[in-house]
Amino acid sequence: MTRSVWIVEDDHALGWVLERALLSAGFDVSLFRNADDALLALAESVPAVIIADLRLPGESGLSLLGRAPPGMAAPPVIVMTAQSDLESAISAYGAGAFEYLPKPFDLDELVSLVNKAAGQKRTAEEQDGPPPETPELIGEAAAMQSVFRAIGRLSRSDMSVLITGESGTGKELIARALHRHSPRAGRPLVALNTAAIPADLLESELFGHEKGAFTGADQSRPGRFEQAHGGTLFLDEIGDMPLALQTRLLRVLAEGEFYRVGGRETRRVDVRILAATHRHLKDEVAAGRFREDLYHRLNVIHLPVPALRERRQDIASLATHFLASAAAELNTVRKRLLPETLERLTRHDWPGNVRELENTCRWLTVMAPGQEITPADLPDNLYDPGTASAEPDWTQALARWLDQRLDLGETELWQTTTDQLERILLERALNHSHHHRQQAAAALGVGRNTLTRKLKKLGMDTEA
Repeated sequence: MTRSVWIVEDDHALGWVLERALLSAGFDVSLFRNADDALLALAESVPAVIIADLRLPGESGLSLLGRAPPGMAAPPVIVMTAQSDLESAISAYGAGAFEYLPKPFDLDELVSLVNKAAGQKRTAEEQDGPPPETPELIGEAAAMQSVFRAIGRLSRSDMSVLITGESGTGKELIARALHRHSPRAGRPLVALNTAAIPADLLESELFGHEKGAFTGADQSRPGRFEQAHGGTLFLDEIGDMPLALQTRLLRVLAEGEFYRVGGRETRRVDVRILAATHRHLKDEVAAGRFREDLYHRLNVIHLPVPALRERRQDIASLATHFLASAAAELNTVRKRLLPETLERLTRHDWPGNVRELENTCRWLTVMAPGQEITPADLPDNLYDPGTASAEPDWTQALARWLDQRLDLGETELWQTTTDQLERILLERALNHSHHHRQQAAAALGVGRNTLTRKLKKLGMDTEA
């Protein structure tokens, strides 16, 4: 009986008003004056939703939470209260209430909450068994498929790999996959974020130190290179490494040996290096902030990771995975995105990339009141009802521009316009792919030869 609602309220007038509103919305309503009678009824059957006052004669409305006959799922409970203080809210949510509703409230809001709560119970009943297993990396977009192919081709290699991409794109996940599918998989993978360690401590973190090497060094300690011996060392945010340390790192990569800080004994290591950065290292080299010889030593294989806005078709599967993970972590039922909510997420540019999407899904798991996530449940930066349906219409701007040119009597507009449009398409695609032509061509839906021909035609082929 998915439309059955129980109201547990000792105020006769309010109970009558709530009953009328829910009956008008198509629900089957039963009215109880205290929690004790509702508890007796719960021993026999379970409604879709319970609406209960927090303070009632006898048992509290919270006593109804989590109660159901053996083998049946407990119904969601919406708690009402006139005592709208922090302690009441914490008590209600802490006990597992679906929602906490301070009096007075809007009846339309209540009906909407009941619909959501009924949807939660239905969704919970449909979700039998654990979530399906998820692959270590998710991505159907062409740019991610290129990454997968590169990992596959490198699976028998010990080559150094430079992983580039914006913050939050999952560069560390790529590094872990490269290690897991390499000849060194049985050996350690040691990760170090070089931007997170103060410059004066980074040398010791990388190479270790001997006892007495500096104040506080009361014992010898191996560094990350020694810890990763025989395995893989992942250096995240390598573009932020100080120049002095870049020189020491270059020697290790070239010769496979180093000294601990304060040490005199040469130490040899066998380590595969995976490095990652959100910076454009060519620009850093040109600016004198990164050694060119180290750049070439690291950049044996370059693996660019696409931003989330460049792989929008993966947002649905990523969001489903993150919602399932958050539900498992919090021991709650997995929430589901309504199609219109998913459409809103897909339109968002995600400046924080996959990490931002993951955090949003965790936020929704905690904050969205229903199991079906509506656009209104989204955080403010993703939901703006005033502009929700507004799409930037560049075609109207183009039409106005053409009208102006035609009014001025200009000719040959076809060639001028198409050349400018193609130039913008090529510039943006190459920029997003970090000038990887195959990926840029795939994003535009043309062949690499076509892209190269267009670049030459427009005088943009810097490799010519």
